[in-house]
Amino acid sequence: MDKIRRHIIFYGRVQGVGFRWHCKNFANAKGLTGWVQNLPDGTVEMEVQGTEEKVSALIGYMEERPYVEIDRFDSEIIDLVDGDFGFYTKESW
Repeated sequence: MDKIRRHIIFYGRVQGVGFRWHCKNFANAKGLTGWVQNLPDGTVEMEVQGTEEKVSALIGYMEERPYVEIDRFDSEIIDLVDGDFGFYTKESW
């Protein structure tokens, strides 16, 4: 299957609820690559690379997490990153 890379901004109650931790664990378990970080405006930014099916599964998984309340998210497909390895949490702003 072809890989894609998505840049996503999540809005809602997404900070202080384990969002990044759950993202990282799920993504690494599914072989996705990329990163996630908190932004100063209360949103969470993520870049994730893998098959469309697995990327969609990550988003769906995050929507089902207790305490996480995603009001909406903006998503766009961006260029793949060659040599990307693992999924990690970036330092917050």
